[in-house]
Amino acid sequence: MATEITECELSGPWEGFLAEPATDSTGAGVLVLSGSSGRIERERCRLLARAGVTAVSVRWFGGSGQPPGICEVPLETFVAATGLLRERGVERVSILGVSKGAEAALLVSALPACADAVIAVAPTSVVWANVGPGHDGRQQPYRSSWTWQGQPLPFVPYDDSWTQAEPEGAPVAVLGWYERSLATYADRLAAATIPVERAAADLVLIAGGADRMWPSLRFARELADRRTAVGRSTAVITQADAGHRIVFPGELAPSPSTTFDHGGTPEADAELGAAAWPHVLAAVHGCTTST
Repeated sequence: MATEITECELSGPWEGFLAEPATDSTGAGVLVLSGSSGRIERERCRLLARAGVTAVSVRWFGGSGQPPGICEVPLETFVAATGLLRERGVERVSILGVSKGAEAALLVSALPACADAVIAVAPTSVVWANVGPGHDGRQQPYRSSWTWQGQPLPFVPYDDSWTQAEPEGAPVAVLGWYERSLATYADRLAAATIPVERAAADLVLIAGGADRMWPSLRFARELADRRTAVGRSTAVITQADAGHRIVFPGELAPSPSTTFDHGGTPEADAELGAAAWPHVLAAVHGCTTST
């Protein structure tokens, strides 16, 4: 039986949404980060709250005082957002991020004492260049997506010689763009690698083998291998025919995009979400198992 929940909209200094169990909190909480849509993930927060977990989602770009795009976003934004959970009495703080939100969550996992667990859906193993404009209103020259202590993180730029294979007006699969950029800028990969081997947090990586946005399964395996090399276990949950947009039990499948080909099928995306959900809850509550 689902837990009754309470919810509220956040404002000043945060734009966001919080949902929590009405009674019997487990002491676990999750910061929920969207991908490049920038939306506040209300429904996912409600889903987690019904599972007995305090959940909060905040706007981290495109808001007041923030860059309009994912361009040199301070990681301090996410560190500060975890404080919203601690203010509610949360003892175990997790971060659940999707795509670009997963990139941020994984970077925060390597910072000391910021998160007890990170769940990365459709992750990357490297830092990428900006998606959208910075405070100056410009998208180029390319800059890092993130900063820490005022310094931009090393990043992989995009190779703009890539061209889409789809006809004009059709949804575009940008997987090839990311793969070409990885090859073109191979000399920058080492510096741009997300240092998950330094993370004390539990990690759960969820990736579809048919992701057509970027090679998230390749990235997940690279992340897990680096953790294994230093004796840290990582749960990797995957399904060959799932794509970029994973759907957890109780969530509605998103409408098909007219802009991007995310890969997968609604059925496979939901199956991967169902397989991953027990691992998500285990990580949130501090009892992860590797796969």
